[in-house]
Amino acid sequence: MDKKVSRLVNFLKIGIWKIDKSDVSPLRYLFYEVIKKVILAIKFFTTKRVMNSAAALTYSTLLAIVPIMAVVFAIARGFGYSKYIEAWFRDALTSQPKVAETIIGFVNSYLVHTKSGIFLGLGIIFMLWTVLMLTSDIENTFNDIWQVKKTRGFFRTCTDYLAMFFLIPIIIVLTSGISIFVGTIFTKMNDYMLLGPLVRSMVFLMPYLFMSLIFTTLYVFMPNTRVKLRYAVIPGILAGVAMQWLQFFYIHSQIWVSSYNAIYGSFAALPLFMLWVQISWSICLFGAELCYTSQNSEDYIFTDTHDISYKYRLMLCCILLSVICKRFDEGQKPYTVLKLKLATNIPTRIISDLLYDMVQSHLVIEISNNEKDEESTYLPAESTGNISIGMMIDRLESHGKWTLNIDLRKTTSKLWSRAYNIRKAYINSSRDILLKDL
Repeated sequence: MDKKVSRLVNFLKIGIWKIDKSDVSPLRYLFYEVIKKVILAIKFFTTKRVMNSAAALTYSTLLAIVPIMAVVFAIARGFGYSKYIEAWFRDALTSQPKVAETIIGFVNSYLVHTKSGIFLGLGIIFMLWTVLMLTSDIENTFNDIWQVKKTRGFFRTCTDYLAMFFLIPIIIVLTSGISIFVGTIFTKMNDYMLLGPLVRSMVFLMPYLFMSLIFTTLYVFMPNTRVKLRYAVIPGILAGVAMQWLQFFYIHSQIWVSSYNAIYGSFAALPLFMLWVQISWSICLFGAELCYTSQNSEDYIFTDTHDISYKYRLMLCCILLSVICKRFDEGQKPYTVLKLKLATNIPTRIISDLLYDMVQSHLVIEISNNEKDEESTYLPAESTGNISIGMMIDRLESHGKWTLNIDLRKTTSKLWSRAYNIRKAYINSSRDILLKDL
């Protein structure tokens, strides 16, 4: 038994990553691919401290939920749809009815005081700040999952977030209308032999479909990179189903909740709501990890990028910069990350990391139209006649700042001078080798 377990563990750690399409049947290879994606998602979820991010988002959510719902309710009331929003919110927090009533009470009080002029000025600024900070925290967390170092520009941040806040009430009203319509049909069709079960199934599946659509949209929209829809659908469905199961668990655990109320009294609603929010964010972020691994598993080396030796990173930078310079000299369209992967066979995750270092070191420049659906292209930062191996090494090693207050007077001895001269001669000897000529 122990040998079988150790053999399975060894296979999941090493063997499964060496299997090629030609080694097994297509169905088994697909099964192995699913296992690899799940393993990677679990590895990233546990090693990247995603639970800490979920806890941080839980705090931001508690701070911003009343201002966010105030914005949504205010927009809905402007269109005359406030009762639909309230009904949707109560339904969304079925497992937390006391919290739902409390938040709705806070929101109504917030809007009344704002309308009367008490919260004008600093109050509105604080409301908008909390809303924008929560949305920004969500985007930054998703960008960390997707290894994206570049955030949205200020203009795109404002337009995207404002569009989202205006669309949310409209989407909620539409889904509420559809739910009411299907429920009405259900009451009329329940006596029909064939249509009754069909409509009943539709009513049962609608919350799952709605939650799955929300998560899928979040996985595609939030990261500041191009996320392909086909890789976000399955994680979105899994996250939506998990959220519905979480709701079901909370609703049907009244005995546990009652004992919790006996300990905390009326204060019990807050820790239970915080626990529910944190589990919800954990489900959401695990789905985001699964979406990331699904889209990048084919190019992923089962090694952290930072584990690559400095010597090997220099060599890979040399290869990438060489093909970029050649492409520029030939007058062809500049490379994207995907095209660099096809030209060099280096995984895209490593290419993105090395290109970021070379952009920061002013070796290449990134051309982007600030749209996440359009891939960035990369050009040499200066004339290809100047970009040599020595120049590349010197700039990569020199990037950064000296911030430590260290006494360097001991580094002026003859041996130190000899070491400086040897390094200088090494760099100068490499300046004659142009990267475009490699």
